[in-house]
Amino acid sequence: MKVSDILRVKGNTLYTVTPDDPVAVAVQIMAEKDIGSLVVMEHGEMAGMLTFREVILTVVKNGGALGSTLVRTSMDDHPLTCTSETELDEVRRMMLDRHARYLPVMDRKMLMGVISFYDVAKTVVESQNFENKMLKAYIRDWPGGDESGEA
Repeated sequence: MKVSDILRVKGNTLYTVTPDDPVAVAVQIMAEKDIGSLVVMEHGEMAGMLTFREVILTVVKNGGALGSTLVRTSMDDHPLTCTSETELDEVRRMMLDRHARYLPVMDRKMLMGVISFYDVAKTVVESQNFENKMLKAYIRDWPGGDESGEA
């Protein structure tokens, strides 16, 4: 299974901010849209990511306030990324190794979407549930067994 499979199901709605937007505006967008990350775009290209982790660090650094802090000073300007062809097992490893909850999906310099740890976990669980159903159906229909499913 690949990242493209997640994006196909998830859709392609993206929420962005610019580096010169106030973090307070970004937090408002995150709260309104019930999302944990925003892609930071500058001149049509991804400049970074702002997640609730960076927001919390900014709040702590500023003594409990956001003030007039700009996204530029809070964002992760080198976020971990993947492509739509990255295998899901590799994505899980990457996210776990770097403690990344959000992963921009890139095609060269073009942003294709963002997947979350939740998206990955949901896809894995759904895949395992499907496999379970198939295995149970196979066992139930085992050749040479009686109606109770015993051989």
